[in-house]
Amino acid sequence: MSSDPLPSTYDGTPRIAVIGGTGLESLPSFHPVASLSITTPWGSPSSPITISEHPSPSTGKPIPIAFLARHGVHHELAPHEVPSRANIAALRKIGVRCIIAFSAAGSLAEEVKPRDFVVPDQVIDRTKGIRPSTFFEGGFVCHVPFADPFDAGVGKVVRKCGHSLEGEGVVLHDNGTVICMEGPQFSTRAESKMYRTWGGTVINMSVLPEAKLAAEAEIAYQMVVMSTDYDCWHDSGDVTVEMVMGHMRANAVNARRFIGAVLDELSKEEHAELVAAKHLEGGRKFGVSTHSDGKSKDALEKMEWLFPGYFS
Repeated sequence: MSSDPLPSTYDGTPRIAVIGGTGLESLPSFHPVASLSITTPWGSPSSPITISEHPSPSTGKPIPIAFLARHGVHHELAPHEVPSRANIAALRKIGVRCIIAFSAAGSLAEEVKPRDFVVPDQVIDRTKGIRPSTFFEGGFVCHVPFADPFDAGVGKVVRKCGHSLEGEGVVLHDNGTVICMEGPQFSTRAESKMYRTWGGTVINMSVLPEAKLAAEAEIAYQMVVMSTDYDCWHDSGDVTVEMVMGHMRANAVNARRFIGAVLDELSKEEHAELVAAKHLEGGRKFGVSTHSDGKSKDALEKMEWLFPGYFS
């Protein structure tokens, strides 16, 4: 196998991206063809963006898939240190319009057992306001709907793929509410019990502001979470890093199989408009509150970088 570095440019347009979290730091079964280092007005992403080519099940033609490691190549970024604005901006800049995000999570529901997967449909924000969560600031106000944090069309595809693997060891829960906490510490026992009374299904440290920024960037976004523990509300024992990583390692094959099935399905021609997020295109043009005289030069330059031609 060649050890030559990957090309630093790519001529195609990847519409689909995977953001990997704890337990999914790469796409080992895919053929990498480029490694892109993108600098955005919001800094550099967590990692270079690896482009892999994946044969379309419909045509056999190679479909580019972008991969970004949320916590860095060596998992060196704590949840509050992840440069989510740079991550989402860089993916949009190279053409990505559909993101499948992966994350470990603690279970807040008895029925969601360790190693189960959940495709959530709602989020409760328990971060502390130290994570920059919008592109629209500094002289440019745009309000973005966020009632449904995940894309319904992409979520439907992900659920279909998960259920298709039930005979191969994948256990999938179709919906649920993610509590997103600040971290990097785990919950107190009182917090964990409180989140259960709120209707929380799982708890992680990664879905926000990632999902908010994807919504602002007109990207169809769906997170898949894998339960690695019962958090500390349960009598099975307090959560530890060793426990989390143990379940991750044991279920790694299922995680890769699940993500692979999703990418197979999304690569089909019938989903071309969905992965291009045609249903979201142009939406940010209509949420701007700032009068033209109030828009700062710096903010307009950033908007032109992210949304070429939208606001000029």
